[in-house]
Formats: sequence, C-alpha cells, structure tokens
Amino acid sequence: MTYAPHLPLPGQPQLRLRLAPHADGPRAIDGAWWPRSYVLLAELPTLLAGLPRAWGQITSVMLNGVEWSSTPGRMFVAGQVVSLRRRPSATAAHTIVLTAPGHGRWDLIVVPPDTTEEAAELMMARVAGASGNRRPA
Repeated sequence: MTYAPHLPLPGQPQLRLRLAPHADGPRAIDGAWWPRSYVLLAELPTLLAGLPRAWGQITSVMLNGVEWSSTPGRMFVAGQVVSLRRRPSATAAHTIVLTAPGHGRWDLIVVPPDTTEEAAELMMARVAGASGNRRPA
C-alpha cells in the first residue's frame, strides 16, 4: 500500500476542477478535472481533498486510459484506504470514476495535463456547463 499526504503541501498548486450543477436525475459526467501530470500518487490526494463533502469518503477510484503512470492496487490518502483500478478503455478514455459507499458514483473527464490553459478552460466549461462550480486553478 502506498501512503499519500493528508493535505497539499504549502506552495503546492491548487486543484483544477469544475463540477457540473446537479439538477434532479443522474448525469453521465459530473465534472472535469485538469491534473498537472499523469502521476496518480501526486495528483489523487489533491483531487480527493478538494471534492465536496457531500460526496462522502471516496473508497474506490477507477482510471481509464493508458497515460497514467503505474499505480499500486490501493493507496492511503487522508486517513483512508482508497482502492485503485486501472482499465484502458476506448469508450471512456480520459475519465476517472470515483465511488463512495452509501453516497454514489461520480465520473469526471480528465483534461490531459499538457493541454493549454485556454483549451482546458474551454473543455472544462463545456463539461460543467456555463453555470458549473469552479475551483481555482
């Protein structure tokens, strides 16, 4: 098992995340996340720390795509064990699926880290909708 720090270190960049507004009914995509790299051990703690508390404690993460660096089967993040699964998928490439028992499942589009700021902002705005909540970059 791999351990990750509880909170981002001082001077560490903020989370780049936009969530779609939740109206009644399920959504296919719940938001967009723009990590700074494909190193999950560095990126996941910041993502999990920045998610809404209403989502509960994420216990499982499924990564789609082959770009992510090698990942352990589980990781200790913010005082909890998170199971990690990786699946190269052509139908849901560039997505991450987060699950929390008793709370639900959330699917996020992953904006490639090397995307320009302008293109990333456009992609994230499209995914989240014009009124999506923005977490600062």
